[in-house]
Amino acid sequence: MSAFHFDFEKQRPRLSRREAIRRAMFAASGLVLANHLSFKAFAAPSTPRAKAVIQIWMWGGPSHLDIFDPKPDAGYDYCGPLKTPIETNVAGIRIGELLPSLAKQADKYSIIRSMTHGNNGHETASYLVQTGRQPGGRQVFPSVGAVVSLMKGYDAGYKGLVPPYVVLTEPQGRFDEAGFLGSRFKPFATGGNPAQLPFAVEGVVAPGVTEQRQKSRRELMHHLDMLAQTLPDDPQIAAATQAENMAYDMILGDGAKVFDLAQEKQELRDRYGKSKFGQSCLVARRLVERGIPYVTINYAGWDTHKGNFQTMQRQLPDLDKGFATLLQDLGERGLLDSTIVWWGGEFGRTPKVMWEAPWNGGRGHYGKVFSAVLAGGGFKGGQVIGASDARGEEVKERPVYPVDLIGSIYAQMGIEATAKLPNPQGLPTFVLPGAEDGIKSAGLLKEIMSA
Repeated sequence: MSAFHFDFEKQRPRLSRREAIRRAMFAASGLVLANHLSFKAFAAPSTPRAKAVIQIWMWGGPSHLDIFDPKPDAGYDYCGPLKTPIETNVAGIRIGELLPSLAKQADKYSIIRSMTHGNNGHETASYLVQTGRQPGGRQVFPSVGAVVSLMKGYDAGYKGLVPPYVVLTEPQGRFDEAGFLGSRFKPFATGGNPAQLPFAVEGVVAPGVTEQRQKSRRELMHHLDMLAQTLPDDPQIAAATQAENMAYDMILGDGAKVFDLAQEKQELRDRYGKSKFGQSCLVARRLVERGIPYVTINYAGWDTHKGNFQTMQRQLPDLDKGFATLLQDLGERGLLDSTIVWWGGEFGRTPKVMWEAPWNGGRGHYGKVFSAVLAGGGFKGGQVIGASDARGEEVKERPVYPVDLIGSIYAQMGIEATAKLPNPQGLPTFVLPGAEDGIKSAGLLKEIMSA
């Protein structure tokens, strides 16, 4: 039997005598916490400022120069046709010219222009940005969403029908989001397309099967279930009935209603944009409004090796409309103060445009410096953190590593850096990695964290 057991009912580890003695020896010699990242610097506030996270994952790696870190003076070989950034509603902050709606919301978000990790592989960079850990170890660590699901989900009092970690609409596939936490903490991936009504959520809405038909099927099943009618007080039958009721509540009750965008006004749906991304943003707002603690919108299509500027012209208007309306809608409903919105991808794109064939104006992978955005949940808006150099090729000031951003999100959620994860190998494993793991850190984003 493993020396480390995890009591999910009480959310604390139970140690064998041998393991307790071993850890006591480590503690006495100062080897455990001395090598760990400064937990004091990563301490969570006594009262959590955020209840939920909406992560807009720019699957493939978005170009920082074309979106939130424009470099108009770098020349055509860097800017291409997107050489006229626009002013925002915050003096001194300019963003890409294809983002007019987000320019009007800049007071609600802060831009990090000095994200860095130096990794140029999709899978490995995704793992780094979503876990804060170096890839390639013997264990697969959980993503931020899975950790929030552990710390703020069913074992922490969450009672919703919809699972506490939801992905709209497809799981990323770049790594196992739950890691060693296991299938219980995998995200509920909706599938389907919320821009098409009804939104065919896998396991909830069956295409071609009406609500009335679902009810008729249930009534027929009850009519044929003679065993339940004969033994209504049997504990096993009672448990099965309870499970059935929960399943149908998910299909026909409140669980299904949260995904029913027909309940929203047409004007609001139009504001979000009728694209898959825009309507996913609306679904995300409905989910956090009902208490789901972590929602990821996997927005694919940003791996722009070829024809980068054609992709920007096609997709940035959808990003602009959906993202800006999400911020405005959350603010109008009083949800932005308690909801973190995290925008970003695994890396940026090469600042110098690859005009030659076969790329024809493409941009490659670039992990040296890229951008991210944070809003809500205790993060201040209207600020810029860090800077890249004149061509967007290097970090010029205030590097921000993935663990710094993730640690800041955990802090706002009230998740302690020292909280232990249930490691299947019985090893002492914390929410945040340590210096012994080879992790670089420059500290929390205190510049934008409300006191």
